[in-house]
Amino acid sequence: MILVDELKTKLRQAQKAFEDCKAAINVEELEKKLKAFTIAQEDSNLYKDAKKAQEVLSGAKHIEKQLLAVQGLKSKLGEIGEFIELLESEGASEDLTNEVNLSLNLLQAELDALYIASLLSGEYDTKNAILSLHAGAGGTEAQDWVQMLYRLYKMYAANNGFNVEELDYLAGDEAGIKSVTFRVAGINAYGYLKAEKGVHRLVRISPFDSNARRHTSFASLEVMPEIEYDTSVDIKDEDLKIDTYRSSGAGGQHVNKTESAVRITHLPSGIVTQCQNGRSQIQNRETAFKMLVSKLIEKRISENQEKAGAISGELKKIEWGSQIRSYVFQPYTMVKDHRTNAENTDVASVMNGKIEGFIFEYLRKSRVVN
Repeated sequence: MILVDELKTKLRQAQKAFEDCKAAINVEELEKKLKAFTIAQEDSNLYKDAKKAQEVLSGAKHIEKQLLAVQGLKSKLGEIGEFIELLESEGASEDLTNEVNLSLNLLQAELDALYIASLLSGEYDTKNAILSLHAGAGGTEAQDWVQMLYRLYKMYAANNGFNVEELDYLAGDEAGIKSVTFRVAGINAYGYLKAEKGVHRLVRISPFDSNARRHTSFASLEVMPEIEYDTSVDIKDEDLKIDTYRSSGAGGQHVNKTESAVRITHLPSGIVTQCQNGRSQIQNRETAFKMLVSKLIEKRISENQEKAGAISGELKKIEWGSQIRSYVFQPYTMVKDHRTNAENTDVASVMNGKIEGFIFEYLRKSRVVN
């Protein structure tokens, strides 16, 4: 039977976790931002700019949700404290003691989730994310690995209420995918998925090898925030090379008769973006340009992190050439993140999109390093 003293200890731990959450979230700052958003919503001129209005409305809604969560947790802490006092003064029945203990466990889980959300304090963390997967050396085996990772991230998105939209797709020669770019839309999508940027390594018995030998394959993942509008990025027309070509569907079965696909090359940086899944060349060009802006901003973020030493020590730089995670299917099963040393032996669960543990551990370590 659980003792009242044990409940009091767990309550004190929950109260400390609550104070940590409040400090991490910076409730006072959120209240100031919400007040500014409220004033902005009262300005009739705001609604002349649909995008700006949407940013203000969604920003206010997001802050309100955070503040309500904090208030709700504070109320639950008070209620549980009163129950524990009641148990102490009037005697504790086993059923009621177990009920209070269950409430404390559920409350701790909510506090953990709120703390993780508080780690997303970057300028673009609340934005949608644009992800690009590319097969490394290894031909069909690597291209199959890209297809497996694409499924993983679609499953992760579905598990967390995010929407996925495919933007560009290049099928593999015999199987799998050479490269795919897709948008993951939802609050904090970039904040979470930025932890996935880097090279992912697969070790397994290849289904494409008639001799059943073990193969190692690599795929790279780029992650950038989707930026609707940012005046800090100055892109000159003369710095752009724009090509159009015929787009093809998944597997290459369908080829448009018109050159609706668009590829944009930013000459000063060498960054290339492309889109083929829109309904028209105009739509594909707009999306490719938006992706270019996002890539330039993501490049700036990475450069600033390097200058500030924001990701160092155990957290390796998340760039091409740095292997961030290994997925071993044979001779044993293990997924290991090389930046945080987080591990999971349930490979099937990970491949079904259950990667929150890796993401949360990365965010925690990032906060410690910063």
